[in-house]
Amino acid sequence: MTSEREQKKGGSRLAGSLEPKPPKKPRRKLTPKQKAMRTVYIIVTVLAALVVIGFALSRLLFVKPDVSQSGGRPELSAGEGTEGELDTETPSVYGSGRKEDFFTFLVIGRDTGGGGNTDTLMLASYDVPNQKLNVMSIPRDTMVNVSWDIKKINSVYNYAGGGDDGIEALDKEISQLVGFVPDFQVVVEWEAVGELVDAIGGVWFDVPRNMNYDDPTQDLHIHIEKGYQLLDGEAAMGVIRYRHDNDMRYGYPDGDLGRIKTQQAFLKAVVEQCLQIKNVTKIQQLAEVFNKNVTTNLSVQNLFWFGQQAIFGGLDIENVNFVTMPCTNKSVWSRSYGNMQSYVVPNTDELVDLVNECFNPYLEDLSSKELDIMYVNSDGTIGSSTGRLEDTTHNSLVKSQSSRPSTDPEPVESETPVETETAAPEETTAPETTESPEPSVVPSTTPDAGSGESTAQPSETPEASTEPSTQPSETPVATPTPAPTTVPETDSQDGPPEGIPIL
Repeated sequence: MTSEREQKKGGSRLAGSLEPKPPKKPRRKLTPKQKAMRTVYIIVTVLAALVVIGFALSRLLFVKPDVSQSGGRPELSAGEGTEGELDTETPSVYGSGRKEDFFTFLVIGRDTGGGGNTDTLMLASYDVPNQKLNVMSIPRDTMVNVSWDIKKINSVYNYAGGGDDGIEALDKEISQLVGFVPDFQVVVEWEAVGELVDAIGGVWFDVPRNMNYDDPTQDLHIHIEKGYQLLDGEAAMGVIRYRHDNDMRYGYPDGDLGRIKTQQAFLKAVVEQCLQIKNVTKIQQLAEVFNKNVTTNLSVQNLFWFGQQAIFGGLDIENVNFVTMPCTNKSVWSRSYGNMQSYVVPNTDELVDLVNECFNPYLEDLSSKELDIMYVNSDGTIGSSTGRLEDTTHNSLVKSQSSRPSTDPEPVESETPVETETAAPEETTAPETTESPEPSVVPSTTPDAGSGESTAQPSETPEASTEPSTQPSETPVATPTPAPTTVPETDSQDGPPEGIPIL
């Protein structure tokens, strides 16, 4: 019975499987409106997915820099006789004492072909909410309060040994000039400029003058005609490095300050082209240029974030402003080179106003009491607004001399050296001047159109030690006799400008 039941049961299953299936329910056709709604739904779903993915990628690729532990005010120590108290209190950290999304940078251009001095120094600020980019050039001849003889700010990085120590030393000097330590440092090798220009397809620029300079020791050859033209990387390098021809009668009348103006105009043209949307596609090439030639404490993601804010945030070229630190030309006797060195010293009140308006990242304005500003007296002595000098030798040597050369602002790098050099042999009654005439350019083993001379610390042995024995032994530095000049009233003063106390 059991087997028969199982057979019948299996047959019933087979019979059931042979029965015709009921027809499938026909699919309802979608109306045009329903089709449209379904399409919209699919698009919205895909877009939502892309937004989520894009947000995740943006968190990885575009990272806002953290400035909570950066910046700060300089540490100053007052010397004896300083008038008033130095205001050295550090403001509150980011989020309470700082302006929102306000970032500062120190851009350092090193001329590796001419000795590695930091001949280009720029303090920059980027105000993201207001989309304003300000850049202040700090002249390479700015006098700073250091212990060595040649007190030009472009010597600080190398004198401190370069690298992190050089950056730290530069940060210190910059902070004493502007009242705060920049958030970020960007060290740029000269080669980066040319590669950047090539990466964006060249830059249209109005070259201000004919430029002709050759230095075979550096394989440097600059031959560019005046006028509006498309510059490739090599030509761009020549434009920003040029200061004068081999015949120094031809060049910028104001020397390095003239070159700074050209650099500023050129960099503004580069920024304008980089802000064009078409260059967004070249971000990988630009990143490679940065990785190869730029040393910075900013990450690539930070740089992408700044680029994103500038391009899509609406940074307009009209809101990109380049200025030069307000300053006055001065000349100071060098015990090492045995000649007059050309310097610039800040105009304190103008500098403080400019920094507070454009560069100060803090809500509280800085005052001149927070700065260490150098000045030059008409007798050739130097002083600091803090009342403290790192160099304790210069003033004592100057005061001990019975006669000194004029301290009028007569730049060492005269634009008419031929006249200076030919005048000396005519003074036959003064053989000492023909034996060691005052050089128009500081001696250098690595001259170039970009730096002109090396300001690395030279030997402390004065060149004037080779003078004839008829010269007084205690005044070797007085042997050069610079041509007399008329001293402008604003440049002949005892004591510091704008109320700075005398040392």
